[in-house]
Amino acid sequence: MIWLVIDNDVYNRVGESWWEEDNPLNLLHGSLTPGRFAYFRRVLAEHRGSDYSGLCALDIGSGGGFLAEEFTRIGFRVVGVDPSAVSVDTARRHAASGDLDIEYRIGVGERLPVPDSSFDVAYCCDVLEHVSDLDAVITETARALKPGGLYLFDTINRTLVSKLVAIKIMQEWRVTRMFDTPIHDWSMCVRPGELEPVMERHGLQLGEIVGLGPRSKNPLRLLDLARAGGVRLSYGELSRRLDFGQIRTTAISYMGYAVKR
Repeated sequence: MIWLVIDNDVYNRVGESWWEEDNPLNLLHGSLTPGRFAYFRRVLAEHRGSDYSGLCALDIGSGGGFLAEEFTRIGFRVVGVDPSAVSVDTARRHAASGDLDIEYRIGVGERLPVPDSSFDVAYCCDVLEHVSDLDAVITETARALKPGGLYLFDTINRTLVSKLVAIKIMQEWRVTRMFDTPIHDWSMCVRPGELEPVMERHGLQLGEIVGLGPRSKNPLRLLDLARAGGVRLSYGELSRRLDFGQIRTTAISYMGYAVKR
């Protein structure tokens, strides 16, 4: 099976149920949200201490609001930007149901609908491998950050391992794929050595890069990939069993931070 373009409209078709356990998009929440957020909390503590009241965070590609709600709960004033109107509406409704004050706007990373130098933190997760103009997204991110601001990110690496896991297993093989539509194009995935000079060119100095991936060593997780979906095993539970978080290798995905000079 060969796909030539990413179907980004999938977020409009299934975006009403980001928070439902049986939605494949919930794979990004089960353990990925706490896994990546734990790393971001460590970086924040090192650079911003523990009091985030009065600080503003920009969520680039906010989706259903998984990370926006986490950042709000620790004290940030969050503005989420996403091109999917359906996802933005879902995120707004879920925040309101939890009495969380989060502002969501419809927009794209290449043209962020925010003022210059207005955010203390910007974060971008599961996004860079989807954009058509990486340079424009980084340009806009740097523009939105205050001097000294933190840029937190994660994305899929472009390696043979990531092609096997993210493309073949998760997307193409009939027994294990999450969607019957292309959500990733391996050629659009970004290697760390490609991302760093783009950030540097726009005044974002790389702090570090660490691996992001499943931490479970249980071989039964391979069977879970085939069982996920429907009543047998929800995607949320699959995510929790895979136990995504910081790992030693960057071969599948990686996360990190940069500081605006």
